[in-house]
Amino acid sequence: MTDGQTSRYTGFMSTPASVTTRLGYLLKHAQVRLAELAEPLLAPHGVTGREIAVLLVLDSPSPLSQQDAASLLGIDRTTMVAMVDALEDKGFVHRRPAPTDRRRNLVELTPAGEAALRAGVAATDAAEDSLLSTLDKRQAAALRDALHRIVTGRPA
Repeated sequence: MTDGQTSRYTGFMSTPASVTTRLGYLLKHAQVRLAELAEPLLAPHGVTGREIAVLLVLDSPSPLSQQDAASLLGIDRTTMVAMVDALEDKGFVHRRPAPTDRRRNLVELTPAGEAALRAGVAATDAAEDSLLSTLDKRQAAALRDALHRIVTGRPA
């Protein structure tokens, strides 16, 4: 961890509980902490956490359109085009017109994209393990399950 990261979390300890016990604060800072742990692990593979999410969605038995991938990720079309442009520039994806509608682009992983995805998943798994290291396996699974239920709106 860098000195900036240490001081951020040292400050957390002196921040009033009326702030640090708020769910929004905790979720935001957990996500920031995860990003800080993942970034240096992903950098050698030339990908970001957001790019790994796109590659995961595009790793499909049949090619997805940019629009379908954007919908699955909950991001707008313009953002998806920029993400696919960046991944294509890195040689991780290939885009081609859909045979049934040439206005739609289908996006497929290249062999380099498949390799980046495998390495990126391993890196993010390691970052998640580090983030959750203060929890036992049961607590970590319960946290994931609770967050999944919150995000999907599905009760236990």
